[in-house]
Amino acid sequence: MTWVKICGMTNLEDALTAAEAGADAVGFVFYEKSPRNITVEAAREIVEKLPEGVEKVGVFAGESVAHAAEIVSRVGLDALQVYPLSYARSGSASDDSGAESRLRQKRLYIALPAVSLVSEEHAVTIDMSGPQDKFMAILLDSGAGQHPGGTGVTFDWNKAAPIVASLSRTRYVAIAGGLTAQNVGEALDLLKPWGVDVASGVESRPGKKDPEKVRAFLMAVRDIDRKTS
Repeated sequence: MTWVKICGMTNLEDALTAAEAGADAVGFVFYEKSPRNITVEAAREIVEKLPEGVEKVGVFAGESVAHAAEIVSRVGLDALQVYPLSYARSGSASDDSGAESRLRQKRLYIALPAVSLVSEEHAVTIDMSGPQDKFMAILLDSGAGQHPGGTGVTFDWNKAAPIVASLSRTRYVAIAGGLTAQNVGEALDLLKPWGVDVASGVESRPGKKDPEKVRAFLMAVRDIDRKTS
């Protein structure tokens, strides 16, 4: 089944709605420039009340692994999703070996801008070498620079399809950016990713989820899962 993450949680009601709808994971954004930014204290209170089976993911942009490790520990998160603000040379988040050792038992999602993979200028400069178990998944998003995620805009799925297929031979690949209940079926059919990640596509406004959109998104994904299983 497709891994589904509902991202940008800012309150308990939305997080519980996602869990009850069947989401595999919920995300908490620790990036001050995001309208979905949440404090450590608020995130911890939500996490404490969520079912154990739901993966709790911290989303970080441009932070050091040491800082992310501290937040992951304080909130009680299962995983972290990292948006490095400098993508040109590597998909790794930091060389802080001490912090990385503290995160060894946590799942790690490395988020990359899809444009860097489909662009001839940047595709060959992204180094995804390293042991298979270092990353849980590569997450391709439509954001970049100071707006790494939550853009509500899709990337060019047709151009990305062969790259996703190639990456999927050795890595789990999830996609994000502009997904909705109406288009996620097309994305799954074309890209065949391991997972999908959605924020703005299930909101009534930035930071507030629409329960009906959340349920419709999960139903659309599971409908494709049933058809292709």
